Amino acid sequence: MKLILLGAPGAGKGSQATKISAEYGIPHISTGDALRANITAGTELGKFAQSFIEKGQLVPDEVVVNIVADRIKKEDCKKGFLLDGFPRTIPQAEALDKLTAIDVVINLDVDFELVIGRISGRRMCACGETYHISTYDKEICAKCGGKLYQRKDDNAETVKSRLEVYTKQSAPLVDYYKDKGILVNVDSNTTIQATFDAIKEILK
Repeated sequence: MKLILLGAPGAGKGSQATKISAEYGIPHISTGDALRANITAGTELGKFAQSFIEKGQLVPDEVVVNIVADRIKKEDCKKGFLLDGFPRTIPQAEALDKLTAIDVVINLDVDFELVIGRISGRRMCACGETYHISTYDKEICAKCGGKLYQRKDDNAETVKSRLEVYTKQSAPLVDYYKDKGILVNVDSNTTIQATFDAIKEILK
């Protein structure tokens, strides 16, 4: 089973990807993670990608595509995989078509106002724990006692800008996969579990 997970920032892709990967025994491939792994390992692709990152530039499509192509050839992808964060653009989607056939594209449909509330209400701890002010209103981490903080890019204005970028760049992918007949929209305005239950119904 080869899946793509689409959705705006804050739509819940990370949460759903973790659940799908565990339920169906397929690797969750995050292009960000794969990119960092190549950089850490000092591969030729990693070195090339880092040369762009160090200049504050976007890693070119060609590099990202090559990293994905390399990752999906690995042994653990023989039964399938879940792509998260790729493709981001139509050229990336077209390049992916040449590498492999995708079975289904799940688009997490979410109200942007809800996303702004979700992300701007997020609080982090240095130990890795994440909280939301709607369910946890303390300033101290329940796990380690550290002081919670808000990431710079989690404020409402930055979130709005990220959503605008998503709409311009990635939203056309919804139409691209819809035209191919493999796109399924899932309501992600509900709870994590309710969204996952809807995804399981589709994957049956």
